[in-house]
Amino acid sequence: MSTTTDNGWPSFDHQDMTVFILVMSLSGLQYAITEIIPEFDVGPLELGVGDFIFIPIVLVLLFRTYWAALAVPMGEIVFEDILLGDFDGLGVMEDLLLVSVCFYFAALLLQDTESRLQLAIVVLVAEGLNEFLAMFVDIGKFYVGVAELEATPGLPESIIVLEGVDFVVQMVITGVVFGVIPALYLYPRLHGKIEPLLGMEPYEGTAGASMWRGFSPKAAVAVLIAFPLAFAFAALSEAGGAINIVWEPEFMETYGQLFILLPVAVAVLVVAGVWMLGTQSKA
Repeated sequence: MSTTTDNGWPSFDHQDMTVFILVMSLSGLQYAITEIIPEFDVGPLELGVGDFIFIPIVLVLLFRTYWAALAVPMGEIVFEDILLGDFDGLGVMEDLLLVSVCFYFAALLLQDTESRLQLAIVVLVAEGLNEFLAMFVDIGKFYVGVAELEATPGLPESIIVLEGVDFVVQMVITGVVFGVIPALYLYPRLHGKIEPLLGMEPYEGTAGASMWRGFSPKAAVAVLIAFPLAFAFAALSEAGGAINIVWEPEFMETYGQLFILLPVAVAVLVVAGVWMLGTQSKA
């Protein structure tokens, strides 16, 4: 029987598939919902809810496999980009690479499942590391000339200030308000209850264990490799002219805001189906 201990990345069995689809669907559901929440412009900044990050990070912490982490950006790709008709094959590679490795790296750091401090740090590391690397991807795209400057005209250094302020804002809104606070409530209530329903043993951790014990050189190297690859794909997407797959039928513009109900309904149906199959196979 599969467990939620640190599986080798090459392994991918039936339970890994079940977890992957479940996490992908729930992540896609929250991405679709946050898509309709309005944002507010304050000068060059956009203030709004980036993601309900507590949902995917709690799921990754519960299952603790790379496949669960990979399912998080796949949820956005399938249930937001493809179903809503805004898919850029090269563009989505940035999130696919950065989100998955950052979430997996952070999840392994949780060694004491009873420690609220460790849980809070892990959520902040997952979101902070992803946002930090994505910030430098955006800055890099400007400096190599494939993205237009959206800061103060004639002052290239202002892009760094703008991205830095946006990083802080996202850490407060997404990382703390919609990350740490709800995760502190949700994770202890789901830990040990969700995993057995899918035939998996929950990760118990060790009381008082240091987070350093969960540091994975393999996961750290994956982060270091993912960053330049993410930048390369993002730059190619901005530059155009490269071999790319684009799907932009503009469903929202054609059918209106109610079209958002399609990915929401599909995600709910998939979650329900996976849950029923998982519990039936356990029985």
